[in-house]
Amino acid sequence: MSLSRAWAVPLLPLLLWLVLVVSGQEIQLFLWMNQAAQILPNWVWAWFTFLGNGWGVFALCFPLLLIAPRQLCAALLAGSFAAIISLILKPLINLPRPAGVLAENSFTILGNPLLQHALPSGHTLTVFSVASALFFATTPARRNLLLVLFVIAALTGISRSAVGAHWPGDILVGSALGIWCGLIASRLMAHVKNQQLAPTSLIPRIIAVAGIVELYILQTTVLDFPHNQLLQYLGSALVLITLLAFVMRQNKPQSNV
Repeated sequence: MSLSRAWAVPLLPLLLWLVLVVSGQEIQLFLWMNQAAQILPNWVWAWFTFLGNGWGVFALCFPLLLIAPRQLCAALLAGSFAAIISLILKPLINLPRPAGVLAENSFTILGNPLLQHALPSGHTLTVFSVASALFFATTPARRNLLLVLFVIAALTGISRSAVGAHWPGDILVGSALGIWCGLIASRLMAHVKNQQLAPTSLIPRIIAVAGIVELYILQTTVLDFPHNQLLQYLGSALVLITLLAFVMRQNKPQSNV
């Protein structure tokens, strides 16, 4: 897909959101999604939600610091845009979540009920921003293998209704905004020179320091649900191994690219 066409893709989920709003069918669709999702165990949806947590996805992507620093930087930049948008729009719009509207026993909730700040879904916004950034920061010849990222992002969005946290419209808007965040970040990263992404350069070293903070967060905080503890241990291992390898590269001469 060309970049010019990619900018129009988010218009589709936004259109679907408008259809939901006008038709008044969002509650019925949410209840159906929430109920249908219960065919899978809670840990499955908790794990997908982990992929939409900024700290969670940062840990799982951290090895890219060594093998694909440009893509990692694009993902971090897109995730930062997503966080800013979420922090601004959620309290500004301040729509109620399902638990703030529906009866407590009418649907399944995983974790503590969340009542306000529904639109957009922050987890969906984050995961689509990262998926889009990784995809479009990669050369076109290698993008086909990364299409699976959008499938994972979609399942992460669905998980937000599965755990009872968001309306389908929140997910649709989050996905649209996330794709735009990833596109913008990938375009900005295209102007960064390869030398600036070498292990001995400033940008990767700043990310490495952030990795130390990431380790602290993973070891001291429950990210969304207790079901995600195993993923937090896995994320910690990935970050630690990457940091050790990164430190070892600091004394190696870098070839000009």
